[in-house]
Amino acid sequence: MKEYRIGRREVILAATALAIAPAARAEEEPPIHVVKGRGCECCDAWVDYLREQGFTVTDEVSMGTLLIRFKMDQGIPAKAFSCHTGTVDGYALEGHVPAADIRRLLDERPDVVGLAVPGMPYGSPGMGSEDSRDAYDVLLVRRDGSLEVYSSYPAA
Repeated sequence: MKEYRIGRREVILAATALAIAPAARAEEEPPIHVVKGRGCECCDAWVDYLREQGFTVTDEVSMGTLLIRFKMDQGIPAKAFSCHTGTVDGYALEGHVPAADIRRLLDERPDVVGLAVPGMPYGSPGMGSEDSRDAYDVLLVRRDGSLEVYSSYPAA
């Protein structure tokens, strides 16, 4: 049986490849812009999560009726509101939407407003540990304002 040894060079090459993989993916994907309330830690955590997932993200602070107006201008119905709203390549992202669902939306390109995770379910990205998450759905927001389950995340 042949013995294989991994040297320092191979370890450095592998580590470098892993480190640049998110950056390479970010160049392929459109940037996400997030509008959030001032001092909202879970909004900041979601922005950090998206960056960790390889997205390029910009964010801005908006307050009260201006934030609500932005959500409405994006086509998000009030029943789907959460604490922040993102936009990516013509789609709206309301609340703590997982990166996998954003990528699926961008791959499938349906004729919809976007995705929403209403409220702030515990264990969704930016809202605490996935290990003890509550069950939640990611909803597809249709142009007529109707909502449909896009993906489901069971309780952990």
